[in-house]
Amino acid sequence: MALVIRKPVPEDAERIADICSTGWRQTVEGKMSSKFQQQTVKYWYNPDKVTADIKKGSYSYVAEKDGIIRGVIGGGMTGAKTAEVYVFYIDDKYRYRGIGKTLLDELTRHQKRKGADEQWVSVQQDNELGLPFYKARGFVCQSLKETKSTDGEVQTSLRMKRQI
Repeated sequence: MALVIRKPVPEDAERIADICSTGWRQTVEGKMSSKFQQQTVKYWYNPDKVTADIKKGSYSYVAEKDGIIRGVIGGGMTGAKTAEVYVFYIDDKYRYRGIGKTLLDELTRHQKRKGADEQWVSVQQDNELGLPFYKARGFVCQSLKETKSTDGEVQTSLRMKRQI
């Protein structure tokens, strides 16, 4: 069956939450404590929050194959000509099959129609899954961003940008 790219609906929330929480944990594995991981997943990737974020438009597209969501991307405009990728994860059993490229291309087309000429993303430092993907698509690191948790843990992200 062909890959279907579509807008997410609230009924997709559990599957999206599962893909995002698994993917996010894989990016911080060995870098952030399990307590921090649990708190983050509980806040950002619980089905109620994901449902609310779908309704707000924070999740832009899902990729469906064989009737099952295999990937998700969300993004928006942060300025008149500036776009951001907010969230982007692929089911780990379906990576390296073109799903991520297809989702990013769809989001990019949408953002260009809205007037964007540059696209930004934050990527966990040392993210062996995400960094090669973004670099291959022309994203270049612009700066480091450190976020401190309430327990004092520091999460370091790379702020990356490309012209679109």
